[in-house]
Amino acid sequence: MIALALRELRLGLQGGAAALPVIFFLLVATLFPFAVGPDAPLLARTGGGALWMAALLAALLPVERLIEPDRASGVLDQLAVRGMSEEAVAAAKLAGHWLAFGPPLMIAALPAAALMKLPPEMLLRLEIGLLAGTPGLAALSLLTAALTAGLRRGGALAGLLMLPLAVPILIFGAGLIARGNETGALQLLAAVSLLYLAAAPFAAGAAIRAGRE
Repeated sequence: MIALALRELRLGLQGGAAALPVIFFLLVATLFPFAVGPDAPLLARTGGGALWMAALLAALLPVERLIEPDRASGVLDQLAVRGMSEEAVAAAKLAGHWLAFGPPLMIAALPAAALMKLPPEMLLRLEIGLLAGTPGLAALSLLTAALTAGLRRGGALAGLLMLPLAVPILIFGAGLIARGNETGALQLLAAVSLLYLAAAPFAAGAAIRAGRE
């Protein structure tokens, strides 16, 4: 299972695949001030929510490579023959995907926060929120990839499936930045993310199994 997670991490870092979500995230942070204007207080009030939306959309970029290539090439069938359950495969892919997606996004949040003119305390809350919320986004990406594997134009359908499920993460992530020292938003964000983390391997495993049948 560890080897499979490391393989997923290696695939996520190959060919600049891990750079695409980061580049998209930074592009949003660069263009948003042009749309809103140079008003620093306004950017500070709205920038956190915009960065969370950018993080969600960035999480959608690698969806098509998470499950479909291994399904089409028979890798998932070979793992099943070797006795590895679909849930274990999904959990390993989830771990590798988050390692390739979450930490780089948290690093990219540093220059993005500067572009949005976020004060240091808001940047700290943004980083804490990303640490708690990006595992949930990674879990939703994996679940969406499993549900759309083998479908034509699965990438377009992935957005329709993932965006409604990600609304709680967006609400509590943006609320954590706006509400200052209140811990309720962080607790709710962590709870939702943990729920998605716990459910995603089983739901994705069932989807992979159903697709094989």
